[in-house]
Amino acid sequence: MYGSRIVSGLAVVFGGMAAVFVALAVAYNPVFLGVAAVFGAAAYFVWYHASGRFARRLYRGVESQAQAEGAGAGPREEWVPPRDGQTAREAAGRQRRASARNRRRGPGRGNARADGARAGVPPNDGITTREAYDRLGLDPGADADAVRSAYRERVKEVHPDTDGGDEDEFKRVKDAYERLSED
Repeated sequence: MYGSRIVSGLAVVFGGMAAVFVALAVAYNPVFLGVAAVFGAAAYFVWYHASGRFARRLYRGVESQAQAEGAGAGPREEWVPPRDGQTAREAAGRQRRASARNRRRGPGRGNARADGARAGVPPNDGITTREAYDRLGLDPGADADAVRSAYRERVKEVHPDTDGGDEDEFKRVKDAYERLSED
């Protein structure tokens, strides 16, 4: 949010309002100075945030507190503050351009994802529809509600956080549900 033109513009508007009320205080009544002070303070705090100084001060405070408390508290040496000086608008623009490039390339033209699958083509994890029904304990051709119910019951049994849970089996059940959800 810092560096945003809208937030910077808001700081200018508040500053302008403070100037108007100072002029009114000089011309008419000193009571307007109180209102001008409120607008001036608001302008300062909005500018302080928009300039990024607030975030830098906050991160410095967190880092110094972490060092004072010792290991296990706060950010580490490799930690980098969010956006690292980059505005949200720049990040969004960069992401939109990359997305547009990938859409122009289309499936199969160098648009590979990290898992090696092409865009638009579901990854083949080797599980067939028949195997997916078996893993969930269903007859082939069961409707979506039956698949969802069986998945929920099966997950309760094999979830790694439960007693006797099995992470590998949980992943297999999840893959089976995803396979049947695609169809």
